[in-house]
Amino acid sequence: MRRILLILWRIWFYTLAAIPVLVLFPLLAFLVLLPNGYPYLFWIARNIWAPFILIGMGFCTRVQNTSGAQPQKSYLLIANHASYIDPFLMLRAWKTPFVFVGKKELVEIPVFGFIYKRAAIMVDRSDEKSRFAVYGLAEKVIHGGYSVCIFPEKDYVDESLLLNDFKRGAFKMAIEHQLPVLPMVFYDPKRMFPWYTTYGFPGPIRVEIHPPLPTKGLTEKDIPELQQKAHDFIKAKLLADPKQRAVEALAKWESFQS
Repeated sequence: MRRILLILWRIWFYTLAAIPVLVLFPLLAFLVLLPNGYPYLFWIARNIWAPFILIGMGFCTRVQNTSGAQPQKSYLLIANHASYIDPFLMLRAWKTPFVFVGKKELVEIPVFGFIYKRAAIMVDRSDEKSRFAVYGLAEKVIHGGYSVCIFPEKDYVDESLLLNDFKRGAFKMAIEHQLPVLPMVFYDPKRMFPWYTTYGFPGPIRVEIHPPLPTKGLTEKDIPELQQKAHDFIKAKLLADPKQRAVEALAKWESFQS
């Protein structure tokens, strides 16, 4: 019975995600086609779409910001990626407009794909040219005054890992454009709303925003060190979590596999 409820809860998530896009599609399509329409599109995503989904799923977002980051500056926003709800947590956590770098496959989603194609930086991870093109597209975004958001983990759907290794590309972008790296920690999604319908529950979800990692003066040779520093920082925070939510999720996943 519990598994059936979890499946229905997941279906409810997709329903909640679709409703605002379908209802507001004419307005969203108009805004995404305007030369300066992105800030208004972002406002709708942050203040209508994201809370509609999170509250509708029974999640209460609690954001603690100790970063000292300046809203008017551009950053590379990163976080651990353990759930479908992570993009919506990111939208609630950071108030100033930013642009997601996301996988190209999402363009195939009916209706949503039309908006996504024009509002995000798309990347086909299997195509070297597509991965390289991201840097040029990101430059336009940064010159427009926006931050860039990337979930840098490799194979993030692996529930057996607390935090997978980070991809190099995000940190190469940060150093090339001298973007400070702003690390966020999503403590609860791995346990409360994992990739698979094996367990989960509603409740408060904690997000912490930490001081940026500087990139000023760094060069390409510094990419591995910055990459590892960001990874180790987020992993240490997950391990030190008093509630041990992410660690508990690993044990939960292992029990389902045995």
